[in-house]
Amino acid sequence: MAVYTVHGPPRPADGASPAPERYVFVRDGFSFAATLFGPLWMLRHRMWLALLGYGTVVVLLGFGLRMIQASTAVGLTVGALLALLVGFEAGTLRRFTLARRRFRNVGLVVADDIELAERRFFDSWVKSQAGGEPSSPHAFTPMLHMPPASPDVLGLFPQPGAPR
Repeated sequence: MAVYTVHGPPRPADGASPAPERYVFVRDGFSFAATLFGPLWMLRHRMWLALLGYGTVVVLLGFGLRMIQASTAVGLTVGALLALLVGFEAGTLRRFTLARRRFRNVGLVVADDIELAERRFFDSWVKSQAGGEPSSPHAFTPMLHMPPASPDVLGLFPQPGAPR
């Protein structure tokens, strides 16, 4: 199961609710596409500032490696590590870009894929409207849809009051 953060667009000037199609669901976790095709992935998601930063880092690393006369193997290793870093931080880069565009984080959804995440989020939103709660998804934060926790505690933090 993947965790998706839901980002709502800025409100229009007339105060109406934004169209549901403009909501963005960002998957948290590793992105193979961002690892393999970093600059193209950034262009696809219109992440201009991230692409500029990536290009700057690549140029500076290349210059630095030439200055210390590093071998080709070291250069390839550094490039692979940079690609892995982009893959691991792909969701964070997208959330940063959306925040710069004044999108707001309006909720979290746990689902197997993007379609199920959208369905769960908007189903919860419609249920909150029917219950007389605020009609804007900006004023609504759905609960995480997770299976119930196991009563047994695993790890270093037992339940309070449990025998030792």
